[in-house]
Amino acid sequence: MTTFPNSPQLIKGGLVLIDPETARVLAIISLQYNADTLTRRFQTQETGGEGNASRVEPTRFRGPAIETISFEAEIDATDQLEFPAQNPDAGAFGIAPQLAALETLVNPAAAELARIDAVASSGTLEIAPMLAPLVVFVWGKSRIVPVKVGEFSITEEAFDPALNPIRARVTLGLRVLSVDDLGFSTKGGGLFMTYLQGRETLAGKVGPVSLSTLGIGGIG
Repeated sequence: MTTFPNSPQLIKGGLVLIDPETARVLAIISLQYNADTLTRRFQTQETGGEGNASRVEPTRFRGPAIETISFEAEIDATDQLEFPAQNPDAGAFGIAPQLAALETLVNPAAAELARIDAVASSGTLEIAPMLAPLVVFVWGKSRIVPVKVGEFSITEEAFDPALNPIRARVTLGLRVLSVDDLGFSTKGGGLFMTYLQGRETLAGKVGPVSLSTLGIGGIG
C-alpha cells in the first residue's frame, strides 16, 4: 500500500504500566483501534454546605475535581487472519494475547501471588498488600494522566474453529488519580500536575469574548 508522504501519522491511544517507585516502564498496551467516543465526567470537591440542604455556600475548592474517563474499544483479528504467514499468533490464538494483556490491568502477576504464598507459608506476616503498577492513560501528547481502573469488561463476539476469540469489544472505566491520591512528590502526582497545567494552557488559547457577545453591557 502506498501513502502520501505528507499524510499525518496515525497515533494510537493506550495504557502504560510503570513501576510506582522507580517510574520504570513495565508494559505498553496500545489500542488496535482508537475509540470513537470518550466520555469524561467531573465531580467537584468542595468544602462546606454539605449538611444544610436549604443553604448553598459559595464554591470553595478543597482539591481537584474527580475525573472519570470511559470508552469502548474494538479488537479484531480479521486483517491478521488474511495473512497467516505474517501473523502466526493470530492464527493460533486469535486476539487472546491482546485480551490477556488488558487483563494484566486488573490482576496481580502469578509470580507475585506465589511469592506472597511462600512468605505466608514460612510464617512471616505480609505487612501491606502488594502495590500494583501505576497505570497511565495516554490519549495524545496533551493527555497523559495516571488512572485507576474502576470498570473493565470484555464482550467476545466471534470465534475461530478452535474457539479462540477473533473479535471483541472492551469497555474501560478509569478514574484519574490526582495529587490528592498520589501526593506531589510521586511520579504519578507529577504527571497529574503536568496534565492539569496543560488543560489550563489550552483554556488560555480561547479567544477573548466581550460581554456584548452575550447581549449585555456589563454585570451589575
